Amino acid sequence: VQLQASGGGLVQAGGSLTLACVGSGGSFSDHSISWFRRAPGKEREFDGGISFRSGTYYKDFAKGRFTVSRDDPKNTAYLQIHSLKPEDTAVYTCAARMGSIGTVPQDFNSWGQGTLVTVSS
Repeated sequence: VQLQASGGGLVQAGGSLTLACVGSGGSFSDHSISWFRRAPGKEREFDGGISFRSGTYYKDFAKGRFTVSRDDPKNTAYLQIHSLKPEDTAVYTCAARMGSIGTVPQDFNSWGQGTLVTVSS
């Protein structure tokens, strides 16, 4: 399945944002979806993910501020980020895999285009 993330933009610190990840070309509902981000000068890091059964898992820094959800009839997954901080500035990308939620970049062999989130202080 091919994925395309969208919904990024410029947001003030303390605000909220919802990113969307739309899938095509495969059975979206059979895949677990993971969200990653890459901040300037840093490695790509896992934020959170949702399994094909809608179970969720988050990296520690994301717990309480990040929420991953999915709407399979729309072939779409979402990442809500609350209380945005300048350090959340990054390109956010979603990725899909069969089975359990992937938490490292090596779990995936293809990446769609991400969406840039810029948080101003």
